[in-house]
Parts: sequence; C-alpha cells; structure tokens
Amino acid sequence: MTLREMISECNKIVFFGGAGVSTESGIPDFRSEDGLYRQKYDVSPETMLSSDYFYSHTEDFYRFYRDKMLPLEAQPNAAHKKLAEWEREGKLLAVVTQNIDGLHQKAGSKRVYELHGSVHRNTCQKCGKKFTAEYIARGKGVPHCDCGGLIKPDVVLYGEMLDDGTVNGALRAIKQADMLIVAGTSLTVYPAAGFVDYFHGKYLVLINRDATPLDGRCDLVLHEKVGEVLGGL
Repeated sequence: MTLREMISECNKIVFFGGAGVSTESGIPDFRSEDGLYRQKYDVSPETMLSSDYFYSHTEDFYRFYRDKMLPLEAQPNAAHKKLAEWEREGKLLAVVTQNIDGLHQKAGSKRVYELHGSVHRNTCQKCGKKFTAEYIARGKGVPHCDCGGLIKPDVVLYGEMLDDGTVNGALRAIKQADMLIVAGTSLTVYPAAGFVDYFHGKYLVLINRDATPLDGRCDLVLHEKVGEVLGGL
C-alpha cells in the first residue's frame, strides 16, 4: 500500500518530527555527517547547550546560541506546508516536534507540541517578562531584562526536564491517532524516541534519510527527504 492510499483512509493523523524536517529549510541537523555535532569547537555543542553551561558560562552560551541556533530567516518547506494543509482539512490531529525553530507555526499549524521548546519564547528569570527571538538575536553579550533579571530561551537544555503539559498533550494525541508519521529523526534521543510506543493505530510510517531502530516495526519506510515525500502527495 502506498503512502497516499494510507493517508486517504485516515482522519486522525499525528506527525512526529525531528531535525530532518527542517534541513530542507536550510537549518542544519545535529548528528549527520555535516551536522552541528560533527563540527569542531573547543567545547562540544552538547556541553554548550546544557543547563550547567548556560548558568556557568552564560556569555559563551549566547555567543554559540546566536551563531548557530537562531536561523530566523528560514522559511517553511513543503513538509511544514502540507501538514498545515492537512490540519485545515481536518485530517491531522497534531504535530509533535523535537525542533525549536517554530517553522510549523510559521506555515500555519495550530496544534503543535514542541517537546524541546522554542527559540521564539524567551523569559526573564526574575520577573517572567517575555522576549522575542528577534530581541535576542539583535542583542550583544548576555541579555538582561529591564528589571535586571537574566533572560533565558524557553528551550529544553541538556540536563533539563521536558514540560509535563507538552508531553501529556503529545502522548494523548499519539494514543488517539489512526496513523503516525515519524519523520526526520534518528530516534536516538530519549524520552522523545519512546513516544512511538504509545501508538496503537492503523498505520505506522517512517520517513527518514537514514535507517533507524524503528524501521522493522513500520508499515511503510521511506528513506527519502521529508519535504520531497510530503510535497509530492
């Protein structure tokens, strides 16, 4: 059975996506050959993107963060646009994403569970005032609020817990789904990789450039680019 045929049978689709969904928008992923974690830094990206490093080396954190984590010029690709279209048509229950770039919302998706937060939300640690990604990108050094408090991106850093409300919403959607499309993720980052175990619907589909631990469990596996697959439907 083809992906098009599977989709035609389903009206409770959930899309679970990782970094590979945004690579076609020009945002580099983390673990591929040319990904962020293969680039040479004095301190590893995983260390720099940790909670401990944020508080102990805040200026160095923001130098790396502005340089590598704020691609604000990026635009939604065919995958983001197709998912927003399915939601408008009533075929898509929700998007569950490991990405922090906000491109699903930029494409028009409304029900998006951002497991790892978003660069578009930034919060003063003292008074709770919110700041945009553009505000952070324009600044120099360590950003502070008018009240003097340190501003922190609402992204889940290494060493931090996922937000309970976001996790529960994502799992609830996956449990309700008649079709789960897993795309652009290596399924190696937990707890997110374990979310697939909550799916008990009709069709489990994987779209990813490389093989994953999930391939053998799927009804359909496509080792292709996500945007090309969804854009071609």
